[in-house]
Amino acid sequence: MRFTSEDDPKCPKCAKAVFMAEARGAGKYKWHKNCFFCQVCHKTLDSLNCCEHDKELYCRVCHARRYGMKGYGFAGLAAETLDSIYLDALVDETPSKPTTPKILRKAKEGEGCPRCGIHVYAAEQMLARGKGYHRRCFKCLNCNRTLDSTTHCDGPDKEIYCRGCYAQKFGARGYGHIGVSSLGLMSDIKDKDWQSELAPKTAEVDPSKIQAKDGSGCPRCGGVVFAAELVISKGRGWHRKCYKCNDCTKTLDSIIACDGPDRDVYCKTCYGKRWGPHGYGFANGYGFLQTDISEEDLASSRPFANIDTTIIKAPQGEGCPRCGGMVFAAEQQLARGTMWHKKCYNCFECHRPLDSMLSCDGPDKEIHCRACYGKLFGPKGFGYGHTPTLVSTTGEAPVIAPDAVPKTGPKKVENGNGCPRCGYPVYAAELMISKNRVWHKRCFSCIDCGKHLDSMNLNDGPNLEIYCRGCYNRNYGIKGFGFGMGAGTLTAMV
Repeated sequence: MRFTSEDDPKCPKCAKAVFMAEARGAGKYKWHKNCFFCQVCHKTLDSLNCCEHDKELYCRVCHARRYGMKGYGFAGLAAETLDSIYLDALVDETPSKPTTPKILRKAKEGEGCPRCGIHVYAAEQMLARGKGYHRRCFKCLNCNRTLDSTTHCDGPDKEIYCRGCYAQKFGARGYGHIGVSSLGLMSDIKDKDWQSELAPKTAEVDPSKIQAKDGSGCPRCGGVVFAAELVISKGRGWHRKCYKCNDCTKTLDSIIACDGPDRDVYCKTCYGKRWGPHGYGFANGYGFLQTDISEEDLASSRPFANIDTTIIKAPQGEGCPRCGGMVFAAEQQLARGTMWHKKCYNCFECHRPLDSMLSCDGPDKEIHCRACYGKLFGPKGFGYGHTPTLVSTTGEAPVIAPDAVPKTGPKKVENGNGCPRCGYPVYAAELMISKNRVWHKRCFSCIDCGKHLDSMNLNDGPNLEIYCRGCYNRNYGIKGFGFGMGAGTLTAMV
């Protein structure tokens, strides 16, 4: 039989004595280890999560739900109405003091929450317009969205709104603002019925009422242009409202505005249709199947100035080599040490416009594009462009005379300054140098085997001819055992 004394502490759960080996303390009472659990959820407790209240044990969650703070933002919002009934059903023993729901009394007029009228405590206070709201009442009046200090807007009707509802109800009206074009497409609510009476009313301003003197007002309406609405284009001041495309009435700015030759303004698209280039691949040209406008009609309405470069004649030998006119700095192009008009700086054959990368100076003192220069003065023969292809009609390969030498110039040089192989003049585009002698690129080959040479395998012979390395060693190299084609080479006797 277990010995107990009157001084032993009694367990509040089972009213039996608690010994030291099985004692669990909470508050000023001792429990058995098996009795140390939550009164509501029966969760086993320890010294870190136990809460004692009137000789009853609770975990922290159940203690907060039953005896903790109530209100918005705390666990168990409806603990006084629903949770108290649920908790009482879980407790084995009937509570000694049944909980009764508290009655919330309203505050004095003007001191409570503006939305519900109940007194607001500091723990749940939200301030707006100098008044305190409950956290649960701090919502938009229209959409019931929960607000905070960064999203709420104070309306002129002494209510609070979110930013979207505030802009719809009290914001600016007109095209581009919410509540006019959007409401017209999405709902049948008329703007005048939906808008609040406290919203600012915008009046239609007619900028042409105050007329300016002739030539000093807005070019579109003729009214006086003040600094607040001034938009400048080509030195003329326009109203911001009048600064629109003349064709499509699109509002313009400094990025998309184009000044037309008729002293009006256009957007880039309308400017391209009216004044831009036309034809296949351009807007409203022959590339479009939808237009009924002919090229003649467009060309007649398009401004065009034909510049004659020969009006101002230059002294003999100082003007443009093509037309003879005076060349000014704004249109100057340099070639062959002479100045050309930008309009005249084109290929002599195909009239293609040239630049410093495409132009070639020909021996005829004219300038050509690369293709035309290759046709006229470039190397000819098999493998070079613009040469007639050899076509056999009998099925046999054509026979070319071995002594046939292609002509690479207009005439043969008689004083010996031409190519040593063919005798024709050598120009800079096809120049190859060996031992201070110039050769055509086609003629720059070995005299024995005909192999094409370059600066890496070139060998100048004592007979003023050029050889590859093998032929040079065979003819002029060291002879003997160990050297090619010398005495040590085994030769077959035929």
